[in-house]
Amino acid sequence: MDTTDRRLLDLLRIDGRAGWSELGDRVGLSASAVRRRVDRLTARGVITGFTVQVDPEAEQGPGVEAYVELFCRGTVAPGELQRMLSAVPEVVTAGTITGEADAIVHLRSRDVRSLEDALERLRMAPNVDHTRSAVVLSRLVTR
Repeated sequence: MDTTDRRLLDLLRIDGRAGWSELGDRVGLSASAVRRRVDRLTARGVITGFTVQVDPEAEQGPGVEAYVELFCRGTVAPGELQRMLSAVPEVVTAGTITGEADAIVHLRSRDVRSLEDALERLRMAPNVDHTRSAVVLSRLVTR
């Protein structure tokens, strides 16, 4: 990857629907050259897909979000955590982390009551010892 590829990736992150000509104008290439580069980045697995980002509030109305640290009993394989967390529809993203907690989970629910229900489902999972939650007051940066 060179600086032009990186610039194209930056531009596509901002607007994945930008046309080849528009992208080419921004990086100093022809539309066909941009398409070849994007096709090559996709074939190499650098670009893993194109998607639409939806504002959750516009789609579902105002909701509540929280970040939850998950503390497990003993050692729990990441695959087991993934299976458990995938079963909770309020989970937006989750990942294993370093530090005291075993995982961090981003939850989004329609209201506080449904958030509490989702937290309780997490707490009741077989390998979960306890959780620590922080409710999101406002989102500052979303990429």
